[in-house]
This record gives sequence, C-alpha cells and structure tokens, in this order.
Amino acid sequence: MIKAKRVYDPPEPGDGVRVLVDRLWPRGVRREAVDVWMREVAPSDELRRWFSHDPARWEEFKARYWRELDVNPKVEELLELARRGDVTLLYAARSPHNNAEALREYLERRLAERRGGPP
Repeated sequence: MIKAKRVYDPPEPGDGVRVLVDRLWPRGVRREAVDVWMREVAPSDELRRWFSHDPARWEEFKARYWRELDVNPKVEELLELARRGDVTLLYAARSPHNNAEALREYLERRLAERRGGPP
C-alpha cells in the first residue's frame, strides 16, 4: 500500500517505509522521522514554480510531472520498495494538491500495469 502524508504528522505503525519526496529538507523535521530521502523524484524546480499549488493547474501539473517520472530512474527504486511492503510518501506542503499525491497516483498506476490490472 502506498500512502501520502505530511512529514510533520507523527509516524504511525502502519506507515511502512517513510520516504520524503521533496527536493528540500523541511524545516524542523528530525532525520529520524524519515527513513529515505528521495529528492530526485521531486518535480523539477521549473515545474514546481509553475504549479505553485494552484488547484486549477492540478491536472496539467500531474501530466507534466508524470512525463518527468517516466524518464526518472529513481522511480524503479520506489516501485521496488512498494512491492516489498507499505510505503508512505512524505511531503511538507499544506495543500492537498502536492507532488506526493501525484507521485502516489503515478506509482499505483505503474504497479497495476505490471500486475495486468486496471490502473
């Protein structure tokens, strides 16, 4: 199972591997709160700035971000973690429209495609 939640939320037993997927380390977060930091899977600075958590740009942001992920070799590492057990993607944004939610959806689709099921 792949979940997404704010890095500021306390760890829970069902989180599995906690993976920070932001390019910058969030203020006030201790290293022990994160198992893996994968800044390489965060959206490009250009895309992040363009999006600016604007809900009106959400669908276009996802499409552009997914194109970046399609050619990102680090995605395979995340998929492997998800195949082995629960993964929680951590993000710092306050908005529900954020890269971790888009990444969660992308990874779930990729896993479903490999299993031959619906996305």
